[in-house]
Order: sequence, then C-alpha cells, then structure tokens
Amino acid sequence: MKRLLTLLCLLGLLQPLSATQPNVVLIVCDDLNDFITDMDGHPQALTPNLRRLAESGVSFRHAYANNPVCAPSRSSFLTGIYPHDSKNFSFDKWYQNPVLENSKTLMEHFSDNGYYVTGSGKLMHHHLRKTWQHFEHQADYGPMAFDGEKPVVHPSVPAPFNTLGKVIGTYAPLSDVPFKDSDNPDAGWVYTVKPETGWKPTYKKLRYSSETDRDPTPDERNALWAADQITQLTEQTDDQPFFLAVGFIRPHTPLVAPKEFFDLFPLDTVKIPTIQPNDLSDTHYVEALSRKKPNGKFEERKGFKHFRLLKESYSSPEEGLKAFTQAYLACIAAADANIGRVLDAVDNSPERDNTIIVFVSDHGWHMGEKNFIAKSTLWEESTRIPFIVRAPGVSAAGQIAEQPISLIDLYPTLIDLCSLQGDTRKNSKGAALGGYSIRPFLRDPKNGTWDGSDAAISVIYAGADSNNKPERQHWSVRTERWRYIHYNNGQEELYDHDIDSNEWKNLADNPEFKQVKKELQARLPSPAGI
Repeated sequence: MKRLLTLLCLLGLLQPLSATQPNVVLIVCDDLNDFITDMDGHPQALTPNLRRLAESGVSFRHAYANNPVCAPSRSSFLTGIYPHDSKNFSFDKWYQNPVLENSKTLMEHFSDNGYYVTGSGKLMHHHLRKTWQHFEHQADYGPMAFDGEKPVVHPSVPAPFNTLGKVIGTYAPLSDVPFKDSDNPDAGWVYTVKPETGWKPTYKKLRYSSETDRDPTPDERNALWAADQITQLTEQTDDQPFFLAVGFIRPHTPLVAPKEFFDLFPLDTVKIPTIQPNDLSDTHYVEALSRKKPNGKFEERKGFKHFRLLKESYSSPEEGLKAFTQAYLACIAAADANIGRVLDAVDNSPERDNTIIVFVSDHGWHMGEKNFIAKSTLWEESTRIPFIVRAPGVSAAGQIAEQPISLIDLYPTLIDLCSLQGDTRKNSKGAALGGYSIRPFLRDPKNGTWDGSDAAISVIYAGADSNNKPERQHWSVRTERWRYIHYNNGQEELYDHDIDSNEWKNLADNPEFKQVKKELQARLPSPAGI
C-alpha cells in the first residue's frame, strides 16, 4: 500500500501525506433533536457516551441543520454545498442534481487525498456505493413488524395512531414481538434489505427469543461493524489514514429498541415537553405551507396530523405523549449505547490520539411542541442538532461553544483538520463549499473568531410550484439570540431566545424590532424573497 501511494503521489494523482495524517470517524444519527445530556432538550435524556465524547471535545450548543429534512440535509452536508446553491431542496436524488453530481462528496475528497474510505448505515439518503471504497450495510429502518407477508404497523399501537403505517405509526420495545402467536414462521421482526438498484426491498427475519438471545438490531450491527473496522484499521502497519462513517437510524421511527432502554424510562415518570396553549395563534406555518380546501380551511400537514392522532389514541393527550416520548427517549439511549461501542474502539486503539471524531444529527424533531410531531419546520425543535467534535491536539476538552454553526461547516472543517488538498469540484459545473472551518472554536470555544457568519440559515421546501427557486422557499436565520423566519408569502416570525427559548411569542409585528428584522434579513442568501 505504501509503495502504491508513493507511486500515485509521484504521478501527481494524489497529494503526498504525512505519517501523522489523522484518521476520521464520522457518526451520524437520524431525527435526533436536542434530547441529549447537557443540551437541556429533555431533563431525563440518558446519553452517557455522548457525554463522554463531549467531555473530551467541544460541543456546539447552537448548531443547526440547513434543511431539516433527511435527504436534502445529508446531500448538503456531505457535499458541503448549501441547498440554495444546488437547488436540491427536497427528495430528488442528489447524484442526478446538475451541481452536486459535478462536486465531490466528502468521501470522494478524502479518497482523492489518499484515505481509505469506508462506511455503513444511513449516511446519504440516496445511497451511491461508488462514492465509497467499501460500504457494508445500506440503511435499514428495522426492526419492523412483519405479519408474515409484509411489514405493517406494530399490532400493540392503538388506533387511530396506527393508521399512520409501519414507520411513523410504530413504537414498541423489541421484547414485544409482533404476531408471536401466529402460525406463520415468517411473522415477527424483520430486517429491511434494499437492493443496489430499484426500490423494492426484501425482508429477512430478525430472530428474537429473549433480550440476551436474539439477532442484533440494524444499528447494533452497524456499531459492531464499525468497532471491528476501527480495531483492524488501527492495528495495520501501513501509514494509510482512514475515513470511517457510520449512520445510525435511531431515533428515526419506527421507535423500536431493546427493552432495557424502555425500562430506563418508566412510563409513569416520563416528563413530556411543555406545550403552550394556543401556541400556533401567532405563527404562520399553516398558512404558508398548507393548501386551502374548497371550504376555506387549510389541509392538515403531517406533523399536526401525527400529534392529533396520538392524542385521540389515548384517554388523554398526556398519556399519548408519555408513551411516544418514552419510546423516543429509549431509542436515543439505544443509539447512545451503539455510539459507545464506536468510541470504545477508538479509545482502546493505538490511534486514539490521531483520530478525529465528529458526531452530528441530520436535523431535529418535534415531540408535540407547537402541536407537531415530525421534522420539516423552521422552529428550534426541528432545526437544532447536536454537533460534537473531538480533534486531538486541536480541540479543547469538555468545552461548549455558543457560536452558531450549521452542518454546512462540517466539510470545510475536516478539510482544515486533515490538511486535505485539491479542488472539491469535479469540474466547472460543480460548486464551491458553502461553509467555513470551525477550527477557531475548537481551539478557543469562548473567544474564537472566523470568517463565517454569526448566524445559521435553514430552508424548507415550498413545493413543486416553487420550481426550486431559492427566493420562493421558506427561510430561517438563527443567531445566538434571535430566530427570524421568513415565509414565501411574506409572513414573518421573530423570537428572542434570551427571554423566550420555547419560541412562544412572535415579535415580528412589533415595530420596536423593525431594525432587528432588517439586520437578520441581511444574513439570508440573496435573493431570498425579501
């Protein structure tokens, strides 16, 4: 391997690497909001392994998704290109986008710089194997309930919430084996296996006899793979550095996790988020994003429908929210345990002090706040994410940075920390990176300065009628103090987080804050419909 790298460098095909080139382990969770230890999102969150990572690195308390939806968020931060620069705002395949297909993914850029690039789990929403040198398991949303013929909603979920289907409509401990009394041997839990091409998945039985006698969940399988790979790669005698990424599905629905994690949160003790009565009365999400029906009423968007059906499925709204919150917290705790396996592999390796670890989520998630259970809003719950970096020799230990950053800053940060060389564009049709390296805040979390903005921007798609034009989308600006939202119909929301961290009081119509709005509008990409 060393001889091959040397030859490639001499031929000018690779940039020469130093013997101390750092390895990178990137860990990504799906739909994880701020319900982790020390982010104050939920007082009962149990994430000891993320706390351990935070105590050895820097946590960013104001980190945000640039698009709070799975596919466009991931295609943005793994290419380093803002959605408004690529026009990739929704679920279109990123590798068919005219800008993104001509830009190098983070994985490709590391590979071009001589790294061994490997991954497993959910990373890009639309998987493209050729961007990796090795890829183990594609995204698997299981365990899923299987009735013997097809995946279905778990039979223990009450109506009418169970009408939402097998993914959003399922929450249950793994010990609650679906259809366990069925005569069909195929019934129970299954893995979901997607083909390399096409969409039709296949299903494989996930054996469950007891908590100690069962097959691993998809996330556990990915964690075990990642730990084993790290051990093998760090014990090799050659000097080739590696970039390893692992994507965990949880806490994305279905909210299924081993029983031990549900047991951490006894149902009668679960605390639910505070929901302000009439909280939507001064907001404009409904008018801006919902279509009007012939009777003059607005169509019900998914997040509001999820919340309504959950309330209707129990004797009280509190009971329903407790059940769903218990499952969400359990899935976060399960994800944390898997993250711990990866951290252990790094910490027990001879390369511990030469391995950068980055942990992020693709976006947040509402747990009933503003009568909403889902993502894809511009409010704090949907856009705020955990973002933790341990960079040995660079990052301070156990520090918190208040500087607003966003996922767009991940790519340039890793370029900086790993001294990567070369253009991230494949050709002139590609786009330059949109973010900035956060290294200054790793070295000095309190007083670091950079060339980036003092605000993070987020966007949500306005639908096909917008023709993917940036000025016709919906936007948010988040500074350390303020959140400003501008919808494409001209309606606005403004929240002062110094006194209103729940975003309960919209100040946008108060003339006292006209100048504040003007200053925040200036941070939006131009044009942005202002």
